[in-house]
Amino acid sequence: MIQATLWIMIKDWKIFLGEKKRWFGKWVLNWIWWKQEWNESTEECMIREANEEIWINISDIHQVALLHFYFDEKPEWNMDVHIFFINDYSLEIIETDEIKPMWFDIDNIPYDKMWADDIYWLPRVLAGEKNIEYNFYFDKDNWKMRDFQKIS
Repeated sequence: MIQATLWIMIKDWKIFLGEKKRWFGKWVLNWIWWKQEWNESTEECMIREANEEIWINISDIHQVALLHFYFDEKPEWNMDVHIFFINDYSLEIIETDEIKPMWFDIDNIPYDKMWADDIYWLPRVLAGEKNIEYNFYFDKDNWKMRDFQKIS
C-alpha cells in the first residue's frame, strides 16, 4: 500500500487548492500531495513536497485524517493518505510546472472540480473534527468513486 501525504492550508477564510497541470488528476483541484519515500516519515514527506511543488517552507502541522483509497483496476495505486493542516508557512506560493495555486472562499469550495471523495471528509475537517478515517473505492476507470465507508 502506497503511503502518501496531503495538506490543507487556510488563510484569511480562504482555502488553498492547486490545479494539477500534468499526469494523473490533470486539471483537478487538489492539494499538494505525493508518495512518501521509503526513508522518510509522513511529516518529512509533506515538508519535502511543499518545497518541491510550490517552493514554500511549512511548519506548525498536525494530522487530522487518514483516507484509504482502493482502485479496482489498478491495485498498485491503492494508498493510505495522511491529511494534515498547515498553520504556518514561509515564502510566497508560486505556480510551477506541476501546480497552479488558487485560493477559494471557505464558504464557496468548488467540490464539482475536485475528487469525488472530498465532499465527504473535507467539511468534517473544516468543522474542526480530528481523527477522521474513510475507505474510498474507485471503479474500473479509476476516476469515479463507486463506494465509500466511514470508519471514524
